[in-house]
Amino acid sequence: MTGPRLWAIVGATGTGKSDLAIDLAEALREQGNPAEIVNADAMQLYRGMDVGTAKVPMGERRGVPHHLFDVLDVDEDAAVAWYQPRARAAVEDIHRRGGDAILVGGSGLYVSSVVFDFRFPPRDAELRERLERELETHGTAQLLERLRMLDPEAAARVDPRNPRRVVRALEVLEQGSATHGAALPEQPVLWHPHTRLVGLRVDRAALVERLDARVESMWDGGILTEVGELRARGLERGTTAPRAIGYAQALAQLEGTLSEREAIAQTQALTRRYARRQVSWFKRYPDLEWWDAPAEAATILGA
Repeated sequence: MTGPRLWAIVGATGTGKSDLAIDLAEALREQGNPAEIVNADAMQLYRGMDVGTAKVPMGERRGVPHHLFDVLDVDEDAAVAWYQPRARAAVEDIHRRGGDAILVGGSGLYVSSVVFDFRFPPRDAELRERLERELETHGTAQLLERLRMLDPEAAARVDPRNPRRVVRALEVLEQGSATHGAALPEQPVLWHPHTRLVGLRVDRAALVERLDARVESMWDGGILTEVGELRARGLERGTTAPRAIGYAQALAQLEGTLSEREAIAQTQALTRRYARRQVSWFKRYPDLEWWDAPAEAATILGA
């Protein structure tokens, strides 16, 4: 393989992707390759969302440059169509400096948007405004029913609790385009020819234990304090950040609608479910190399 590479380190939450990315970057840099890391975790885009996203602190990044971390305020919208060109630009900049780019994260659609030739349906601000007015007047259920009539498959994929996704799907359909449905292209084509896809896996029982403990550590580590500070910066005005697993439950605890035990239990259940979805998503990647965590960067480099 010649020329700078694009690595993608993927897998379920809690499998050690961030640590492996830094280990890999260090190993490459020791070989004279100035590798750098690009974030592909939607929630790590946000400034101040640290405890609940297990973001690697600045002091633990071992001098490896990290890109697309802490680039949005919590009242801003994280959208994959916004993310894709910025992530690809970061990859291209790293390559121009002669280094490998290491994409790391578990947000499947975000990873796919960079790694594969992934194109987004058009946008129509006027149409979207009309649909949002209908949403305010009639609610999500009516729009979701219309989506079911127009495209049952898309309706089955869209989270009914996320009205933004329902509006987007209708916006796309009414322009005569097929909904991408937050899915991989049927025959994925790599965006960059020198791409290596690495997946980390952990035995299911061990992963569940690890994830449950991680949620407990979020509460021990101060997620309530973090969410309190983020509220003052507009967390509840956002459409994406306040829905993040753990953050929504911490907000509910601060508001008194969940007890601490209920908030933790709900976060654990949602985290386990999210991890299952992540594994299902990444299993569809062609040419993905699965490694048992913790994997050694030197071993992966030598494979």
